[in-house]
Amino acid sequence: MAAQSFLAISELHPSFSHPKVVGVIIGKTDVRSFPDRKNADVHRFTFGFTLRDSPDFFINVTAWGNDGYVNGLASSFGVGDCVAVENSLVSNKDPEKGDKFCPTTPSHYRLLVTEAHSQVYPCADVDTVDRLLPLIHLPVKDSRDFYSLGDIVANGPKLDGAAINILAAIKQMGEVKQFTTSDGRRGQRLEVKLFDDSVSSFPLVCWDKETILTLQTFVAKETVLFVADAKVSFDKFRGGMVATVTPRSVVTANPVVVCFFSDTREASLLFSYAKEASESGALDQDEAPEDPPVDSITDVYTVSQLKEKAKGHPEAFFGVTYSFVSRLDLDSSVSKVIKTRCCRCKYQVTEALQSCTNPLCSGRGQALSAAAAFDLLVDLTDHTGTLQACSLRGVAAEQTLGCTVEEFTRLNDDQRTALKWRFLLERCKTHVKILPSARAKSGIRGAVLSCSLADPGEVKQHMSALLLQR
Repeated sequence: MAAQSFLAISELHPSFSHPKVVGVIIGKTDVRSFPDRKNADVHRFTFGFTLRDSPDFFINVTAWGNDGYVNGLASSFGVGDCVAVENSLVSNKDPEKGDKFCPTTPSHYRLLVTEAHSQVYPCADVDTVDRLLPLIHLPVKDSRDFYSLGDIVANGPKLDGAAINILAAIKQMGEVKQFTTSDGRRGQRLEVKLFDDSVSSFPLVCWDKETILTLQTFVAKETVLFVADAKVSFDKFRGGMVATVTPRSVVTANPVVVCFFSDTREASLLFSYAKEASESGALDQDEAPEDPPVDSITDVYTVSQLKEKAKGHPEAFFGVTYSFVSRLDLDSSVSKVIKTRCCRCKYQVTEALQSCTNPLCSGRGQALSAAAAFDLLVDLTDHTGTLQACSLRGVAAEQTLGCTVEEFTRLNDDQRTALKWRFLLERCKTHVKILPSARAKSGIRGAVLSCSLADPGEVKQHMSALLLQR
């Protein structure tokens, strides 16, 4: 049907008997059931979604009916789909009843959809879909009106129970946990770790299945979220603040792509910060718990065994490998071996600067506090394969090379080359941390915790054990 035959959401009024609207779904709730008022043995089913057709207008839609109709309708579309709604009932919002559990909208009305009178179907007009789809990335609240994670932590219990807007990036996607309540109802829970330039890890909890499905489509460390009307509370068990997505919340992903609609400068800056933090490995260094002492890591693996274990192991794990160092670029330029980072936000800087250039750094405008450290990439190879681009940084690099950053910078080219060949193509005993990584081609990334020339007797014992395993 042609787009011109649809009413704009801003034009809706209860006097219209057969309105037709089209929009993109920016939020959706789970199906719920209630006993019928007239017949307690019969249950009525309902779910809601929020429809948007312009930067300024969106409206809540509620569907009611029997089990088959409501569940069938709910499963036919999701957040991000463009749908047309025909013959719905336009009614005034009631802030004291159902509307207090829905997202706040600029429209004075809401739409009611029933099986007998209404139709909801995918929008087939390509031009209309192209116009509507960018709206999914536009926050429903002022994009400048939000709390940073640092603000939430600093205010603590003062914000307990408040509904606020949050702008943050996804650090880690947890696993969905299923549970059954005491009255037999099934539920689910997902915890997402957020971060920004002020806080490295902050929990966002989701209970609604539809929101969980939406969140699971986002890529950790590459997605910025604007969460409108998230509920924040003080968790006594954790001893800190937690944010929760409620039926009133609307989650907007990557608002940076629609800056032509509104000012999303803050989101764009956060996106850049998240990319830099991810590529630098700073986020992985902040992960809890802390790495165990190297001496406590005793499980020995070949390179292929490390790769195989990582396939079914979503969390970081540790091991020892007796392998050859097949890449160690110590004779590259000093700027490729040693990098200087801001002590506050881990952003890469140059010491010549007066202050950190990261727009989101908490110390922006203040005197630069920075530190130089080794930042190397190492390849480890044995008879089963190669583990590429393992990071060797900081103290671990100094202990491996036997020199500090300052001492290394005083070495001449020949001395650096000699230091390189102490390890290159030599069999070493290497303690590694293996992490899943969406950015790496192999799907995993290694971090070297320690590396030293292997004792020949120890290598022989290790190889004999491998032969016995076969």
